[in-house]
Amino acid sequence: MKILATCTNLFWLWTILGVVWAWFQPEAFTWFLTGVVPGTSVKLLTAGLGVIMLGMGITLSLADFKAVLKTPKQVFVGVAAQFIIMPFIGWSVATLFNLEPMLKLGVILVSCCPGGTASNVICYLARANVALSVLMTMCSTFLAVVLTPYLTKFYASAILDVDAGAMIWSMVTIVLLPVVGGVFLNHFFKGKLDKVKAVSPVISVLVIVLIVGGVIGLKKESIVEYAASLLPAVFILHFLGFALGYLVAKLLKLEERSCRTLCIEVGMQNSGLGSKLARDHFSTLAMTPCAISALYHCLIGSLLAAYWRLRPPIELNDC
Repeated sequence: MKILATCTNLFWLWTILGVVWAWFQPEAFTWFLTGVVPGTSVKLLTAGLGVIMLGMGITLSLADFKAVLKTPKQVFVGVAAQFIIMPFIGWSVATLFNLEPMLKLGVILVSCCPGGTASNVICYLARANVALSVLMTMCSTFLAVVLTPYLTKFYASAILDVDAGAMIWSMVTIVLLPVVGGVFLNHFFKGKLDKVKAVSPVISVLVIVLIVGGVIGLKKESIVEYAASLLPAVFILHFLGFALGYLVAKLLKLEERSCRTLCIEVGMQNSGLGSKLARDHFSTLAMTPCAISALYHCLIGSLLAAYWRLRPPIELNDC
């Protein structure tokens, strides 16, 4: 179990190694984006994201939903910041850097996605409020079924006509159904899923690395062509997301552990989901910012975790 936990905690390292590998040997990863599950017509990308969401679902219980009611202010602030701050920054940065339309759409799309499951790992390493992190990820994921499509439509309407209805259906099948299914499995089988719960985070990391590597390998030429504007744009998106998430929490006088949690949750997006939506509803070029996003938020989040881990929160009685 310790080996599995260590592998999960080093997800940032696997992401970097995956990107480097994909850059020099694209075919080692692109198969995941183009292939289907043997014997079916289901795309590997779709199945992989479904597994991630199912894995998230089996870590949740009905008690978690009740816990939301006990800390409504913090959860509300965090989720509101996720869907207000990040989409606006995404649109602003993409506009400021005058990105090519599909790249601009990709930046907006990933900024409208919910928090990623990797944020829970980063919160643990950063001595933040892990329970709050899980609750925020859970709430933002459920709300994203509707908010991600309509926020994308709102901010990207000048680029093209976004079919929010089709995106909602994708969110239902990729996110809602697997997560709800996982919650029910956890409710009815509980202790019998311990081994699955231990392996699930590692599988999630593997799928994320395959997605990021696949997009990097597939769009290598586009990354080189637009690097001068795309790389700084996506970096600024996440840098501001982390910074403003922390600032908002401080202004609302939340405890330090919660401030760290909001910082991480707002700054980290579900880039894998963004890649899937970009591929299905727009173009492979729109997937490129999503892959770069995953790399950046992993690096920034990991650096923050390393810094904060050496500095326990002042509220020691809450640790």
